[in-house]
Amino acid sequence: MERRLAAILCADVAGYSRMMGIDEAGTHAAFKAHRGAIHPIILNHAGRIVKHTGDGFLLEFANAASAIQFGVEMQCLMAERNAHLPADRNMRFRLGIHRGEVTIDDGEAFGDGINVAVNLESIATPGGVAVSGRAYEEASPQLPVNLTNAGNFQFRNLQAPIQAWTWEPGNEAALRRQANADSLPSHNRTAIVGVLPFANLADAADEYLADGLADDLIHALSLQSFFRVLSRTSTFRFRDRSLNPRLIAREIDATYLIQGTVRRSQDKIRVTAELIAPETGAQLWTGRYDRDVGDLFAMQDEITTSLCAALMPEIYRVEASVPMRSPTTNPTGWDRFLRGLSHYYRPTKVDYEVSIALFRESIALDPTLGIAHAYLATILMQGISFGWIKGSRELWDEAKTLALDSVRLDARSSFAYAILAFVQAMQGAHEDGMKAARKATDLNAYDMGARGVLGLCHMVAGDHQQAIDQFSIAAQRGNSDPRYQWPALNAYSHYLLGRYEAALSWAREELFLYPNHLQALTIRAATLGQLGERDQAREAVAGLGEQYPWLTLERHLKNIRWKNRADIDHYRDGLIKAGLT
Repeated sequence: MERRLAAILCADVAGYSRMMGIDEAGTHAAFKAHRGAIHPIILNHAGRIVKHTGDGFLLEFANAASAIQFGVEMQCLMAERNAHLPADRNMRFRLGIHRGEVTIDDGEAFGDGINVAVNLESIATPGGVAVSGRAYEEASPQLPVNLTNAGNFQFRNLQAPIQAWTWEPGNEAALRRQANADSLPSHNRTAIVGVLPFANLADAADEYLADGLADDLIHALSLQSFFRVLSRTSTFRFRDRSLNPRLIAREIDATYLIQGTVRRSQDKIRVTAELIAPETGAQLWTGRYDRDVGDLFAMQDEITTSLCAALMPEIYRVEASVPMRSPTTNPTGWDRFLRGLSHYYRPTKVDYEVSIALFRESIALDPTLGIAHAYLATILMQGISFGWIKGSRELWDEAKTLALDSVRLDARSSFAYAILAFVQAMQGAHEDGMKAARKATDLNAYDMGARGVLGLCHMVAGDHQQAIDQFSIAAQRGNSDPRYQWPALNAYSHYLLGRYEAALSWAREELFLYPNHLQALTIRAATLGQLGERDQAREAVAGLGEQYPWLTLERHLKNIRWKNRADIDHYRDGLIKAGLT
């Protein structure tokens, strides 16, 4: 038997029995997920788990300050986690803290210290903390938050009254001061994606194929910084367990799940995959890939790249359409970014303008949000490509500054390096652009946007065949993301090699998606001019004049900063033959 003085924290979930009655399995899975998220904070404050209860736990700390600081940080974390859930799934803990004597006997803990903590827990506000006067007196000089004197309470199983001090949710100043050092930064507080082990529908000997594909996909998705990806150990433990995806998601705290199958027949392999929202069971995306086995690793890499390129923009789209995560009276940078993203995925001039305003507001609210800087730079460049705004030195300089800030704020983001490379290459800093593009592809070989920007850098440098190779791969595997319009750039490289029919095909591909795309219209006109299709060429130039009355030959060419003068002259020649003056 051991007796010692300690700070005791007792926790339980308000309304847990009611929640269990409604959804026993789901409530238990959610409780385990929350408990797993809380565990690192316990360790950060040198806490020890004395025991788990059905709906809570008992913790021991060396001093009262550590116990109270843990309690406030835990409740801040839970408020954040609950904000992402429907009201009926909110799990709100009540915490009671006391400094007193504890007796440990054969692994069991008891004593007055625990009794007081248990009683204090009963008076705590759901989501709040109740602290005994003794614990508060010891800890108050070290506390970064203010507690409220709640008066004396007489509990039935205690002889003397207990003075209580309370901290309740809703104190925004306290929440800001208590930013948990172990929490993810705000630009990562978004979707959590779990990749389940792919089901092997072939012989048992082919199990390694299914596992290899899931492993590669986890690795590929984890290289980006927009959403979090759970590790293999988190998801592979559900192999051969016939659990509802909703229960799996609750246990591992996943927003989306990816699952798939692998079938092999001699030298052929078929992989299917789907992205699902486990809470509703909705299938958000599905894809199928049939390949010859051939070089096994090359085949796996190709399928992984295709899966990654298809899945990422779908997750972006779904996240952009979620309801606001904070009230409009208290906006956050992340909410404004997501709202801007939702307009970005509807590329019209009106949505473009709204998106820019929201991205600017996002940066003003949270200047550390690197992805908002990158998207604002991207959409400014797209505004020029679509002809919605005129290119100017000030606009290009702003885009470059935004791209540099994005790289500084998120040095592991291939997207940030890719947009920096794009701006540098288009401004004539060809070598700097190439370095940034190679950095982007080194950071994430599965990022088709980065691969396409590498193609752009080759194009402005005059290496057109290499550019075509990169553009073609990017267009094949990453053609669902509106950040990039590779067909138009592919048309330019084919044109500059004198392959006018191919250039015309790529221009038409772009115009099918975006009928008023300025670059696609101009390269189409130049190509028709070189092909001697005078009537069509002049009709194309007339259409350009109607759509963009400010466009002239010299104004358009002023922003062309390709490395080879011969390429610029070649382009000028086609536009002149088409009738642009």
